[in-house]
Amino acid sequence: MTKAHVAQKTTPGMERELSSAALEEARALGIVDRDTVQRERIEGIDPVEGRSLIPRRAICAPEVLNEAYDYGSAFSRGLRVELPGASMLYLSGTASVDQNGATVYAGDFKAQCLRTYRNLTRLLADEGASWHDIVRTTCYLRDIERDYEEFNEIRTMFMKSMGLDPLPASTGIQAILCRPDLLVEIEAIAMIPREGTK
Repeated sequence: MTKAHVAQKTTPGMERELSSAALEEARALGIVDRDTVQRERIEGIDPVEGRSLIPRRAICAPEVLNEAYDYGSAFSRGLRVELPGASMLYLSGTASVDQNGATVYAGDFKAQCLRTYRNLTRLLADEGASWHDIVRTTCYLRDIERDYEEFNEIRTMFMKSMGLDPLPASTGIQAILCRPDLLVEIEAIAMIPREGTK
């Protein structure tokens, strides 16, 4: 849905590139041909009338990591969500990418891990957070059998250097990543207490 929505906003005539089935679904969702009355409209595409949204805003750290929109991908590097008593930071899968969106350290697994941690650290810092606020990570490795030992070595070194106690909950998953030269990607969730809450 989001990809088609962004494409429609940025590329007039994108609906011509969709199959007839995809175009039918995009019309039912209301993301193309918005001027036409739809026979069917999917609930949930618009904010619920009479109800506010949970306050949230995008997180970015442009000095080390470009925005995904810069290369045509429709997601935020992270999202800050305001809840009663706390803010939650949801950091998208982050990898060894620089401020221009280029992969750095192709073929060097340990360097990619460390650049990934650097990017996540800057996203946290730009929100006044640190690794001490992280409650969960999900770690995606292109080849978990080959790289897990090195990954765990770097992760342990990094977490110990941060002095984390307790350590965040974590899951390791083998996955095909979005670029063939990326070997590791990590997403994270952090919780920051509001002033005056314990």
